Amino acid sequence: MSSYDYGKVEVCAWIREHISTDSTVLDVGTCDGKWRHLLPDYQNMDGCEIFLPSAEAVRDQYRFMFAGDIYDYHYDYYDLIIFGDVIEHMIVERAQSVLNYAALHAGVIIVGVPFLYQQGPMYGNEYETHLQPDLTPELFDQRYKGFSELIRPTHDYCYYLSSPRGL
Repeated sequence: MSSYDYGKVEVCAWIREHISTDSTVLDVGTCDGKWRHLLPDYQNMDGCEIFLPSAEAVRDQYRFMFAGDIYDYHYDYYDLIIFGDVIEHMIVERAQSVLNYAALHAGVIIVGVPFLYQQGPMYGNEYETHLQPDLTPELFDQRYKGFSELIRPTHDYCYYLSSPRGL
């Protein structure tokens, strides 16, 4: 299992231009470690993965791995937090809570989401279910304040950016 490839090259270019390689990074929803592979020069990258088999499979690729729900991970601060294909797997209130917490504990937040995408359990992983299959750009803007569009690689996928502490 892996996250979508849409726009990742452009997002990595943006990260390299704006975020120094010695910054602390949190990859939420590590899955198979795609962001870790795309950003190998960011050595201070931690991971968070709710599906334990996936967390165990990539644990040694990260400086630290929180094997559990991001909702339960209480961290101090990261320069960059990447929520790649994560919030659509949460109910709205829980996703809002997680992003609000991140806004208080991060320099930059990047969120990648698919729009109008139904998905059930996959690969024996119940957490693959999309609990927000109704997401559209308009609903994202209503539900998740403080984000601007970073990259829209297709009509049905977008990366959003929030810099609560500025760039």
